Amino acid sequence: MGPITSENVARYADMLAAMGAEPRLRIVRLLLAAHPAGLIAGDISTELEITPSTLSHHLDRLKREEVVTVRREGTFLWYIANTSALEELLQFLFAECCTRTTGISPARFITRNAELETRS
Repeated sequence: MGPITSENVARYADMLAAMGAEPRLRIVRLLLAAHPAGLIAGDISTELEITPSTLSHHLDRLKREEVVTVRREGTFLWYIANTSALEELLQFLFAECCTRTTGISPARFITRNAELETRS
């Protein structure tokens, strides 16, 4: 992650805002679970029970903020979580919460996530 500039902060805020709606957060979680292959829109729509027109709106917002990417294969559009952008966002949040304050211990964060993965 490069230097934290006002442009970077604005980009991260836009990414968080894009994921701030419950359906879009569900889409991102589903695409992360399907990574790296991704999913076609029809499968996302079926899995999350979102109408195609509404899903299109949500996917457009996530693409615009670079939270997801899309690739065309024949007549299908495959949507993929942009893990590099999401990792950069998490690094930004993690650096802010864990290096500038003592609010969250990095060890607690990593341990808690490992425990959650074990339960799944």
